[in-house]
Amino acid sequence: MSNPIDRRQFLKQAGVAGVGLGMAGYFNSFAKADDLGALRTGANGRITAAVIGTNGRGLAHVECLTSLPGVEITHICDVDTRAIEKGLKETAKKQQNVPQGVGDFRKVLADKSVDVVTIATPDHWHTPMAILALQAGKHVYVEKPCSQNPYEGELLLQAVKKYQRVVQMGAQRRSSAAMMQIIPEIHAGLIGKTYFAKGWYVNNRATIGHGKPAPVPDWLNYDLWQGPAPRQPYLDNLIHYNWHWRWKYGTGEALNNGTHEMDVARWALGVTWPTRVSSNGGRYAFQDDWETPDTQTISWDFPEGKTMSWEGRSCNDFPVEGRSRGTMIYGTEGSALLDGSDYIIYNKKGKIVKQAKGTEVVDPTNTISASGVGMDTAHVSNFIETVRGKAQLNCPIIEGYNSVNLLHLGNIAWRVGRELHCDPTNGHILKDSDAMKLWRRKYESGWEPKV
Repeated sequence: MSNPIDRRQFLKQAGVAGVGLGMAGYFNSFAKADDLGALRTGANGRITAAVIGTNGRGLAHVECLTSLPGVEITHICDVDTRAIEKGLKETAKKQQNVPQGVGDFRKVLADKSVDVVTIATPDHWHTPMAILALQAGKHVYVEKPCSQNPYEGELLLQAVKKYQRVVQMGAQRRSSAAMMQIIPEIHAGLIGKTYFAKGWYVNNRATIGHGKPAPVPDWLNYDLWQGPAPRQPYLDNLIHYNWHWRWKYGTGEALNNGTHEMDVARWALGVTWPTRVSSNGGRYAFQDDWETPDTQTISWDFPEGKTMSWEGRSCNDFPVEGRSRGTMIYGTEGSALLDGSDYIIYNKKGKIVKQAKGTEVVDPTNTISASGVGMDTAHVSNFIETVRGKAQLNCPIIEGYNSVNLLHLGNIAWRVGRELHCDPTNGHILKDSDAMKLWRRKYESGWEPKV
């Protein structure tokens, strides 16, 4: 399949003339539950779902969806035929009806029987695919980051407003019982006035070596895998995981993992757009095809008089605060260690005054369910219940967009090698045209996302 996306023809085939009916008022993902009651679901509340991308995180989507009552997975989709088999096998563990295995996601979107899609593809497909799904009248659960660059995030917000469908990003900590309980307490002054937050993620990743041109494997639709990305020859060290470290497809460790910690940090501090961003680091551990930093620090200053920082070490897993990942919030009267499913509150003398131990198992080296299965299920359930009109999103897409863009700005600062000054009303970079060129990316002709 080598044809670019013909948007007009796709919309005609998908039959989306009625998109938006029954959801008037749902413009920015902050709709009340009552506003969502007219969404198209079966009389018994049955939701049909398609999972797109089942080589990694998509398998966690399958596990979550098949555990929810009234939800049936009808399609498993991937450009890798082996991944389709993985998805079908995982679905069969809990679901009696066998889904269709599909190689081209556009066939899924053209199926009017599909209510929701979950997207667990490489980053460069997240926004373009989500927009096409919204145009086809589907509700969307998209893995983090919800965009591969800030421009795409802006497009996604426009699409949510225009097509009036539910979109949730996979920021699972927003659905953590521990975080939902303690962060409002922090806002209420539990540790005094908050002014600084730091997040971190460490791992011990191996070298990816130097890729060599090779024939495209018979199990892979490489043209569709590339999709909106500019075409390049197939390399034997790119797929399925090492695309994370290539700027054409991925966003580096900052967004691969830092999104989780810094979303919690931003949530706890109550900040949105920075005035100043800086980043240092490099590819230090190995000399190979890895383009993004394996060691990176990012700092943000906010107009509220608050600061955040992130530390990522992809190739040295010595822990911070005894943990491989986490977030610390500092205030005038104490500090809070937040780790997704648990927290510890300290007073100014370092004494523990409150804590909660979560039951979710978190393994940062597990690429399938690194965020914790418990949080995954809660987050996907929240999305489904919002589609049903019985809940409100824990992570409205505007929140995902705001957090993701902080990390994008950090990557831009690192790529241009200097501090950025930003408009605190929208995050746009001020008086630096070269940096603003990285606000968006180049697209393969005919594959550009459009709202």
